[in-house]
Amino acid sequence: MKIAIYGYGNLGRGVECAVINSSDAELFGVFTRRAPESVKTVSGATVYHVDDLLKHKDDIDVVIICGGSATDLPKMTPDLAKNFNVVDSFDTHAKIPEHFANVDAVAKENNRTALISGGWDPGMFSINRLYASAVLPDGKDYTFWGKGVSQGHSDAIRRIDGVKDAKQYTVPIDEALTAVRSGSEPDLTTREKHLRECFVVAEEGADLARIENEIKTMPNYFADYNTIVHFITEEELKRDHAGIPHGGFVIRTGKTGINHENSHVIEYSLKLDSNPEFTASVLVAYARAVNKLYNRGDFGCKTVFDIAPCDLSPLSNEELRKTML
Repeated sequence: MKIAIYGYGNLGRGVECAVINSSDAELFGVFTRRAPESVKTVSGATVYHVDDLLKHKDDIDVVIICGGSATDLPKMTPDLAKNFNVVDSFDTHAKIPEHFANVDAVAKENNRTALISGGWDPGMFSINRLYASAVLPDGKDYTFWGKGVSQGHSDAIRRIDGVKDAKQYTVPIDEALTAVRSGSEPDLTTREKHLRECFVVAEEGADLARIENEIKTMPNYFADYNTIVHFITEEELKRDHAGIPHGGFVIRTGKTGINHENSHVIEYSLKLDSNPEFTASVLVAYARAVNKLYNRGDFGCKTVFDIAPCDLSPLSNEELRKTML
């Protein structure tokens, strides 16, 4: 399976590592909007300009698109699905139906296979919400994210006047997790489920009280949460907050029995040293499935709900039944 990477940031580097560590995959190359000679890859992979992608149409099995959900993927994924099998990590939940429809129309018209919204949420967490709700129909879902770096929220802080750099962590509140795991099915507000912890490097002479107030009152980002702001030095940020960890929990509690007398808790959790590297590993597994579906003539757009578990594995069905069932 020959993989091409389209876009080379944190996620693209993660895909490069994941392909190298896959027994049945080979990295064809990296395609970038930058000058190719200015991009140095982790593995020494060949770098091409995006304008040259079509020249290699017959050499590539799947293109993994490593762009942003806000402006890149809504355009890139349908455009690339005209000529390639593609996988993306589109994560704007409210716009997934629209994105799916756009990609599905193009992929079907051109006999290509695409998968959107791969990763861990949406992605692995989505599958676990589906499985749990199917098994315990009389129940309630809870999703907690963190402790981990929110790159979007960190960027929002960095845009405040007087802020030199920042990292923001989403942190599940222990009391909320304990209440959910008890099976009591609490109704929790946004503020009761998570808090936001910010580590901020301010410009010299900046008004720290103003910066803290702007963070805590920022609509859509911090206003609905209990938010803690720490002002630290640039050296401390580099030393203590250089990584991009993340993770979280999907929990469903439910009842069974004639009189609903028995309670059950299903929990799936992730603890990730590197959010982009784990997301990339999921994308490579789904690229494998996309390649299998394409070879069967199963065209159009898919989500993680449409992929059989066996298609994610490099092992044969016989090996899977013998070793994992």
